[in-house]
Amino acid sequence: MAGAIAAADLAAAREVLATEARALQDLAGTLGRDFVAACDLLQRATGRVVVTGMGKSGHVAAKIAATLASTGTPAQFVHPAEAAHGDLGMITAQDAVLALSNSGETPELHAILVHARRFGIPLAAMVGRAPSTLAGSADVALVLPAVVEACPLGLAPTTSTTAMLALGDALAVVLLGRRGFSSHAFAELHPGGKLGARLVRVRQLMHEGADLPLVPVGTRMADALLVMTEKRLGCVGVVDEDGRLVGIVTDGDLRRNMAPDLLGRSVEALMTSRARTIAPDALAVEAVRTMNAAAITVLFVVVDGRPVGAIHLHDCLKAGVA
Repeated sequence: MAGAIAAADLAAAREVLATEARALQDLAGTLGRDFVAACDLLQRATGRVVVTGMGKSGHVAAKIAATLASTGTPAQFVHPAEAAHGDLGMITAQDAVLALSNSGETPELHAILVHARRFGIPLAAMVGRAPSTLAGSADVALVLPAVVEACPLGLAPTTSTTAMLALGDALAVVLLGRRGFSSHAFAELHPGGKLGARLVRVRQLMHEGADLPLVPVGTRMADALLVMTEKRLGCVGVVDEDGRLVGIVTDGDLRRNMAPDLLGRSVEALMTSRARTIAPDALAVEAVRTMNAAAITVLFVVVDGRPVGAIHLHDCLKAGVA
């Protein structure tokens, strides 16, 4: 009995996914001039893209606004029911409106539609039915193809909201590409969590200035050891007269060369030439990968061969970079 129930559950779940997947394929086939025109309309806004919708469409609209904002297109969600009670003030002549409604007849959207027409605010619609009030009011209407809701009753918004969500993602990604939005800009908007940690740059974690352990060629190990101890990075970089990094002496080098004359020797006698380095704009995760591969714990950060910083494995781990 339990096995039969499980099989039925899985069959129902797979049918939901198959139904929604077919809808997305159909949607992709309908994209054309109206989609490009909607991208043009949203890109021209010098203010924000105001995304709005009611009920399930409202939840999708809020997610679309968040995706746009995080990918370089300033956006915000405005609840249509609150708009008539003062929130219309959030929508300015510099903005563009993206309104969502499966039926195209959502009464709560009326105040926003009138406001947009009154002040000449560009309006794009994402709608499941045309002709409809929303489609007719919009400068550009993205009309979803007829879909079969995955709900067996054919009532709960399922396939239709999935299609809206995917279409919103398509708009956001196209606008991202048009704006030349880079991974560096993405990192600036996503400083928190695991995603933010993956996008941290080396320059954000490196030690620099007075914290940088450097000595010139010819320095005695006694003096180099003092610098190494003071800077507490477990190494010292060796630079030539032009300030270029020519080698590195680590704690491991000291252990491997323990001898009565150690402190009197020069750093060149112990240093590892051609030390591994990294650029300041490299991702910190690249630094971790390099250190792990070489079984080392520190990298000097260089520009044109000259050290501008040093990054330690512990700094990366503390920042959540792994």
